[in-house]
Amino acid sequence: MALFRLGPSSDNATFIRGEGVYLRPPEMHDFETWAGLRERSRGFLTPWEPTWPGDDLTRTAFRRRLRRQAQEIENDEGYPFLIFREGDDLLVGGLTLGQIKRGVAQAATLGYWMGAPHAGKGFMSRAVRAAVTFAFATLRLHRIEAACLPNNEPSIRLLERCGFKREGHARAYLRINGIWQDHLLYALLESDPVPLRLPRRDKA
Repeated sequence: MALFRLGPSSDNATFIRGEGVYLRPPEMHDFETWAGLRERSRGFLTPWEPTWPGDDLTRTAFRRRLRRQAQEIENDEGYPFLIFREGDDLLVGGLTLGQIKRGVAQAATLGYWMGAPHAGKGFMSRAVRAAVTFAFATLRLHRIEAACLPNNEPSIRLLERCGFKREGHARAYLRINGIWQDHLLYALLESDPVPLRLPRRDKA
């Protein structure tokens, strides 16, 4: 029964253009570039992410990841993206609209990571704004949620700059770097004013 699903159409595009960046789902030929950037950024990312499995950066694990992510897209459960700089196709990070809930919720959870060499250059702000437009205009979501550690000042600034509103403090919310840690909870509604939101783009 799809009465309350209100999901994207079957020809929904998963290629997103932003201001100076573009986002697309990962593909197998991305493995070496992705693994290289993640390895170079390990120390930078470790405090903010779940503990990496021992085989996380192997080709086999990446192939499993792609299969799982393809199924999530097919089932309208999640939309994973890699973020590239326009002009030279440089991989700079990743972003996911996951845990999609349809029915009366029409919500998703935003997650993201930035490669250490590219942090602080505005790529993620532009990627998030583009993803927000995709979420509301194409996926027809009503609400996007995000959570970050209370001491992650760059992430707090990013979310607030992109229009997210702080809604609460969740105790021991996620297991990050091997430890259950408190998180600040943020959300953005389709009806919220977001001056920096990008205009809707045609499908690529």
